[in-house]
Amino acid sequence: MDDRHMQIGEVATRTELSLRTIRHYEETGLVTPSARSQGGFRLYTETDVARLMVIRRMKPLGFTLDQMRDLLDATDRLDNEPSLDPGEREALLGRVREYEQAATEQVDKLRVQLARAEDFAETLRTRLHQAAPAGS
Repeated sequence: MDDRHMQIGEVATRTELSLRTIRHYEETGLVTPSARSQGGFRLYTETDVARLMVIRRMKPLGFTLDQMRDLLDATDRLDNEPSLDPGEREALLGRVREYEQAATEQVDKLRVQLARAEDFAETLRTRLHQAAPAGS
């Protein structure tokens, strides 16, 4: 990935996360700025942005900070430790599979909720249309 460094404001814009949220994720150990400027400003890379996007996508699916940390640890190890023994690699892949399955299940639940919400909104539109005076 690109080694270009971005300040936290640009990262916030790109990830649609608030500065406060990004700082919170840093405090909890989910993401660490790749560098700091001479003035002490946090500097991030594309890799850091990608990590924040994983976190952002997990949050609405109800994953906890510990679960986010666990998944990120597994993917970091898979990506950065080419000398993993086969058993360890399979165990890490198994963890990632469990998160994929949990995410899929949560997406299915959200689809049901969305369909119900759309039905409700349509019911209200129909009711308004039926109750509206003729010619309006």
